[in-house]
Amino acid sequence: MVSYRTIRVLVNAAIPFFKLDELLRLQTHIDGGSKIKGWIMLTVLSWSWFSALVFLAPQGDDICFDREIIPVLTKAGCNAGSCHGAAAGRGDFRLSLFGSNPAADHRSIVDAFQGRRVNLHQPDRSLLLRKPTGELEHGGGQLFALDASESQIILKWIGQGAQRHAAPPLERLMVTAEQTHFESVPNQTNVRAEATFADGTRRTITELVTFSSMDSTALRVGSDREIQLLRPGQHVLLARYMDHVEAVQFSAPMGNAPPNALSEKAENFVDREILKKLNELRLPPSPLANDTEWLRRVHLDLTGRLPAIDAVKSYLQSVNDTTRAELREKIVDELLNSTAYVDYWAWRFAGDLRMRSFPNEEQPLAAYHDWLREIIKQDQGFDRLARLLLTSDGDSHVIGPANFGRMVRDAREQAELVGQFFAGVRLGCANCHDHPLDRWTQDDYHGLAAVFARVQRSRHVSFGERGEVTNLRTGEPATPRIPGQRNLSAFGDHRSEVADWVLDEQQDLFARVMVNRLWKALFGRGLVEPVDDLRLTNPATHPDLLALLARDFAANGFRLRHTLRRLALSHTYARSKEILPGNQADDRYFSRAFPRPMEPAIFVDAIQDVTEISDPIAQANFERAIHFVDSSLPLPTLDALGRCQLGPSCDATPTGTYNLSAQLQLLNGAVINQKLRDPRGRLQRQWAENLPLDQIVQEWYLVALSRSASPTELEHWTNELATEDRQEQQKRLEDFAWSLLNSRAFFER
Repeated sequence: MVSYRTIRVLVNAAIPFFKLDELLRLQTHIDGGSKIKGWIMLTVLSWSWFSALVFLAPQGDDICFDREIIPVLTKAGCNAGSCHGAAAGRGDFRLSLFGSNPAADHRSIVDAFQGRRVNLHQPDRSLLLRKPTGELEHGGGQLFALDASESQIILKWIGQGAQRHAAPPLERLMVTAEQTHFESVPNQTNVRAEATFADGTRRTITELVTFSSMDSTALRVGSDREIQLLRPGQHVLLARYMDHVEAVQFSAPMGNAPPNALSEKAENFVDREILKKLNELRLPPSPLANDTEWLRRVHLDLTGRLPAIDAVKSYLQSVNDTTRAELREKIVDELLNSTAYVDYWAWRFAGDLRMRSFPNEEQPLAAYHDWLREIIKQDQGFDRLARLLLTSDGDSHVIGPANFGRMVRDAREQAELVGQFFAGVRLGCANCHDHPLDRWTQDDYHGLAAVFARVQRSRHVSFGERGEVTNLRTGEPATPRIPGQRNLSAFGDHRSEVADWVLDEQQDLFARVMVNRLWKALFGRGLVEPVDDLRLTNPATHPDLLALLARDFAANGFRLRHTLRRLALSHTYARSKEILPGNQADDRYFSRAFPRPMEPAIFVDAIQDVTEISDPIAQANFERAIHFVDSSLPLPTLDALGRCQLGPSCDATPTGTYNLSAQLQLLNGAVINQKLRDPRGRLQRQWAENLPLDQIVQEWYLVALSRSASPTELEHWTNELATEDRQEQQKRLEDFAWSLLNSRAFFER
């Protein structure tokens, strides 16, 4: 039998074919007490005019809910997280975030509350139209005018019956601009968007795309989709249509340097790509750092240790314009083959892998850390590390990588850790709704978690027979899934397939996130920030360079030493911190070296090297602070200096001696003061031996700053320290050393 709603649709569609009195008579039969009579009349009449409708209606003129209505609601902000796209909706009206679930949205709009939101007989009286146009009170205010194109699309769709016709999935959203690089600001351009669907059809959908700027003070979107570039630099425009989000970068010169940066010498492709960007932005590259600045930097970045006095003296005696390149290669190779290198990089990756201890179980952390150190020591490919971490089972007291799954509480946390560490993907946003800024869906999140649902996280790690994860979208057990690709069978161990996914050379997921981490470790800022958020809407400052580094890393066996050596020997890495008149605004394009503080553990070790007094951390049977990798246990010295606590990621947490608590500790705490007063330390021994003041000053400059004191500095300090009163001289020496260790020159790399 024809439903009441269908008859209402037919009546509405029949308006062009009936006189007004006939429509009123039919409507009276339907809405009044004689619905059966009305149905009979319409059943007889409808075939004649409905057939005419099919033949007379223009082909392809139907409004598609997924392709047109959802984008209109997205542009108006109706399905944003601050409105009806919130988890609980707004005003008893809930939509999926940014239209990620069109089927549910259609039910909510058309069927919920007995269909009160759409009026199929009088489309212009529909709540879906009257509220956003301001005709009725609306918490979001007026979103568009009654005669606007958005209103006409909604009106036409309701008039056609408010159906949700099947639509092929969107395969590609392509956004192009008339111009993306400008020579001056302010400036403007227009954009155009085209959609390609799974059936091969293409449509220009510019008017349906939601354009937004990541920084409206730099890039503004006009009402007619005119893009206005207001500030120099590189800025991102986001384009959203259906379930796709794309990013377009616009740029304008930040400086006035002549376009000759490319004429500088490029040591390798790293320099070529950096110089290309500097040339585009007219940023003058700062000169190369002097020899001692480079020497101190490369020791700290590759080993986490200050260079020894003998190493500084030997380098300075041997280096000149002829020998510099060869000597630097030799030093980098020696550092990369040192024990200090192994300790330092094992400490760095222990933080990324969230290593921690378990109550009454010391063996798992020790086995895990020892295994990681051995991987780094032998320079084994990190593709092997990735596969072992994802697939290893067995006794976690003996088999180090089996502890990977024990560092998290459950399958969901493991899925998030896998996404961040191996793929540079923050899947956590897709737990409750599809990721608003990336392609990951709820099914991706819960499907990846389902892969690890059966992992038994006791001492003996194994893949069990039981365990499941609920998909919050469906309320049913989640189907194991490779994110963004395919579902897997409900049974079986699919962890090796996850390893195949992150190591797939076509996607370069693992290679890209790894080289981005290495870049940040040496330059202080990733090519993508945060380093574990490599989404399309968070593009790299140098996308071509990131791609080249990832391919080079993979082609050379995923070996850390190869990529670190390439970076450390580049001219980009060797630049000074000197700020030039044209590059003072640069904070991400690497025209110069960026100041960055030592991490707390590195700082504590540096103080120990300079003062020759061990920190209390040694009482916990750790020779150096970086040997302490358990982030779950408190350590007062490191915590006071701002150590990153156990959590999802330390990359988003500023650490080091710039924070307030660290500064207070350094000014008046025991980290420095107690060591300077200790009679066993370097300073008190020098004072007791009554060494010449200029010798003491030079040694402290060499050990702390890796350089000799200038004549002016030497004269200043010897004058300040000179006194006949031995006790007073002791205090002055302590003040001198304290000043040096509290200077930016000391705690910055």
